[in-house]
Amino acid sequence: MSLHVPGFVASGIACGIKESGAPDLALVATADGRPVPAAAVFTSNLAPAAPVQVSRAHLAATGGYASAVVINSGNANAATGATGREQAERTCALVAEGLGCRPEEVLVCSTGLIGIPLPFAALESGIAPVLAARHAAGYPHAALAMMTTDLGPKDVLHAGDGFVVNGIAKGAAMLAPDMATMLAVLTTDASASPAELHAALAAAVARSFNELSVDGATSTNDTVIALAAGGAGPRPGLPALMADVCAELATLMADGAEGATRRARILVTGAASAHPGADQVAPG
Repeated sequence: MSLHVPGFVASGIACGIKESGAPDLALVATADGRPVPAAAVFTSNLAPAAPVQVSRAHLAATGGYASAVVINSGNANAATGATGREQAERTCALVAEGLGCRPEEVLVCSTGLIGIPLPFAALESGIAPVLAARHAAGYPHAALAMMTTDLGPKDVLHAGDGFVVNGIAKGAAMLAPDMATMLAVLTTDASASPAELHAALAAAVARSFNELSVDGATSTNDTVIALAAGGAGPRPGLPALMADVCAELATLMADGAEGATRRARILVTGAASAHPGADQVAPG
């Protein structure tokens, strides 16, 4: 269970996307609603889902700043055409209205069934409650609301020299090298520019999520986002601590993946490069 990450709040609720009534809407946001440096790594799938398209566009529009990440589970909003894109944009706008920031300062993620229209009325009904529920100790609730077929929530916090990094994630089935069917949000109170944060995140992802495989399939929604509130000031240990958090989350994904009964770690020697897929890692 996570501890407090200064500068951030989180929440998770059930809004009715999942027929089971399980939690299915999560939020991670800055405590004051103001944008902070942000970075993301997205799927290499050539048919990215609407939330990936929208989050990429928002990071480009702001130059790498965001106030919040809103995540729904139970429906991937993938292969849903123009309507799916409009609904992803509308989700960001509703969250922005509640936080007092601009719509493009909100990033959006979805996970779940592909090719099925998003039950947007249910999602829309949950925006006000998930905003009202946000608090500093809300990370476990957000981690729970991200789950699909995971065996359990994934919520990791590591402490460095005067700063912390938290990571929450979901990932089950369809896990291939270069991410797949996974979402993760990292937050830290260390400071970094968007470019510095992206460099640290890309390096961390290359040696963790991008080396994880469960069944060899690549999904349409894979997203890893990092936000840096900055209250702790510059911390040279930030890249290493982000890498440690991502590595632990990747291990938890392998252990908790749908149908998994064994986990193996494979060491390759004599290869031409350390990780060819790292060249494919792209900013927002």
